[in-house]
Amino acid sequence: MTVEEFDVIVIGGGPAGENAAAYAIAGSDRTAALIEHELVGGECSYWACMPSKALLRPAEVLATARHMPGVGEKVGAYGLDAAAVLARRDAFTHGRDDSSQVLWADATGIDVVRGHAQLTGIREVTVDGRVLQARHAVVLATGTTTNVPDVPGLRGALPWTSRDATAVREVPRRLAVVGGGVVACEAATWLHELGADEVTLLVRGPALLTRTEPFAGTLVAETLGKHGVHVRFGTSVTAVARPDASDTGVGCIHGGPVTLTLSDESTLTVDEVLVAAGRVPATTGLGLGAAGLGDGYVTVDDHLTAAGVDGDWLYAVGDVTGRAPLTHMGKYQARVCGDVIAARAEGRPLDGPRFVASADHDAVPQVVFTDPQVASVGYTESAARAAGSDVETVTVDIDVAGAALSRDDYTGRASLVVDRTTDTIVGATFAGSEVAELVHAATVALVGRVPLDRLWHAVPSYPTVSEVWLRLLEQQRRQAVQ
Repeated sequence: MTVEEFDVIVIGGGPAGENAAAYAIAGSDRTAALIEHELVGGECSYWACMPSKALLRPAEVLATARHMPGVGEKVGAYGLDAAAVLARRDAFTHGRDDSSQVLWADATGIDVVRGHAQLTGIREVTVDGRVLQARHAVVLATGTTTNVPDVPGLRGALPWTSRDATAVREVPRRLAVVGGGVVACEAATWLHELGADEVTLLVRGPALLTRTEPFAGTLVAETLGKHGVHVRFGTSVTAVARPDASDTGVGCIHGGPVTLTLSDESTLTVDEVLVAAGRVPATTGLGLGAAGLGDGYVTVDDHLTAAGVDGDWLYAVGDVTGRAPLTHMGKYQARVCGDVIAARAEGRPLDGPRFVASADHDAVPQVVFTDPQVASVGYTESAARAAGSDVETVTVDIDVAGAALSRDDYTGRASLVVDRTTDTIVGATFAGSEVAELVHAATVALVGRVPLDRLWHAVPSYPTVSEVWLRLLEQQRRQAVQ
């Protein structure tokens, strides 16, 4: 059998895999193969980040317009044009045509290999009978898949997953969403705005978005409630019945009504149920045993080298590592990984911070595009204390001129978690309209370990929502003298 040789083989053609391959061969004559069994561009491009934000943004614009005198009177009686919103979504996903991504790979010097990959030896990968050998490195970038809990009748009911929600073609009139995290909250938001009359969030715990500061989840729950979404806390699904479930295609209603039996022994009948109960690593059938590993998340060191594998040839980036399951963090890891592979291939030392992934430990930024938006980076107060840090928390309402000017009903809150020992920020959270653009300033301050005394000289422009930074510093000064 003919063996094809490449310097680097990357399994998984999403953003993390693309970046790892590109950085590993940049400015050299090294070769790379990018293996993908679905679409080059991965989950983010076709079923996650891009389509979800395309679905969420029109509702944000409409909400702002409705609360702007001189504009609200013109648009207040109208909702979204669902067909136009879906058409715009399809434009961003290119109708799930990955030809432009393949052209980018070709132009970058990356060979795209279609098929299912399996590790079959040291630096050896087999793709549907085709054997590829890596001279330097194999990178795992396979991501994660939706977790459907083992609830009696649930899997047989063919529930929606996040892919159905982002690829929606038929909007169910009655919808149950199982979960209270990012996917659940965002999907409930856009599906309600697209016309789902009765949306019920079934949340096992006592709050939404439990990995953020408590006030953020509370504000999102309040807004969902005002919009008519029912949020039921402390509620789980114990059984599901759907006699005529049918695989009608992604984004279409999968058969007739679904009856859910809930933990309080009540029942709920809906037209569709969306499962947003977490994700699991996509490593089944990947052949990790050939590298001495078991299925599951792939543990890596800060060079992104797989732990427990001799020879520094196997790497992993992105969600499959379990470190920071966000597209931008996967791409960050991939940049570090690619630079490490290039340096090792050229016999250069791994000196300097560019070869060490550190941000995914304690400087992870994230935005939840709900109403209100929730933007955060670093530790929450409870997480910082659990890590052993001596911290104080500063929290203020986002009550500044820029916020008032942006829309008449503006409400929001912001907080900083400050390490008392170093006088630096170790966490920040913002909840409010258009706060997504605030979080990068917090990220820079956190990564740069900028003391609060220096932040006094970072003067926010007036009148912008960024003026909340001054209010936070003023509040911290008041707390310090009390």
